[in-house]
Amino acid sequence: MLSAELKAFYMVARLGSITQAAKRLGLSQPTVTTQIRHLESQYSVELFYRGGRRLSLSEEGARLLPMVKALLQQESDIEFFLRNSGQVQGTLRIAATAPYYILDLVKAFRERLPQVEVSVEIGNSQQVLEALEEYRVDVAASSQLLEDPRLIRRVLGSDPLVLAVHRNHPLAIHEHVPLSALAGHCLLMREAGSTTRQLTEALLCNAQVSYGPLLEIGSRESIREAVLRNIGISIIARQEVPHDPQLRVLTIENAPQIPEYLYCLKERKSARLPAAFLGLAQEMAPA
Repeated sequence: MLSAELKAFYMVARLGSITQAAKRLGLSQPTVTTQIRHLESQYSVELFYRGGRRLSLSEEGARLLPMVKALLQQESDIEFFLRNSGQVQGTLRIAATAPYYILDLVKAFRERLPQVEVSVEIGNSQQVLEALEEYRVDVAASSQLLEDPRLIRRVLGSDPLVLAVHRNHPLAIHEHVPLSALAGHCLLMREAGSTTRQLTEALLCNAQVSYGPLLEIGSRESIREAVLRNIGISIIARQEVPHDPQLRVLTIENAPQIPEYLYCLKERKSARLPAAFLGLAQEMAPA
């Protein structure tokens, strides 16, 4: 069977990188490289042009890609059908940008269907929505607003953006600050693909505020730890600020609410477990 090799080919073709494909597949780079080379050598075909750091599809690879995508879609449909066919048991896969809203839903869902297994993976908005589109999860919670006819959307709630600072930071003496007060300070931001980062950059750009050195940190937990060490300040959702005597939470002038949405592919909304989860989200939605 070529399942592993074809999955490796598809992910490398999508991302243009062995490194990124290996991360997405949960494999080592040498393993993915070996799978690609084995596929090419077994059938005497060149699937990628290799030059620089990025791989590009050859003509043969470009023709193969839609066939592999259709095959992996079939495999995903079969797996989804089997997981949702039981009367009591099954598995619901969830991706979310933050645990705050989704875990309340998971708790209520488990109380109603205690025999169902639930997995929750955390990533930024881009990552969780890609997981949904690639059928790696059944539902996705994200703060990114998508107008996509393939998806149905539920509102889980919303939270204001605030400024988190260490208690010894010069801004900590204030309770409310204008955006101009952030000028010159070291700003801690999530990686590209984060909705919070996009909102932060848009806010500061519109206010024509030039912040100090930017420190990019790839998780909200690490950003909180950096604020606790007074390395910098960060604009984050209110719920993401832990209760800690070392921290101060400041409201920000003209700060927007950051919503959280629950997404599901329309073609799968009627399946037993996604339908049950969506129905519960509707029941628990804010008035």
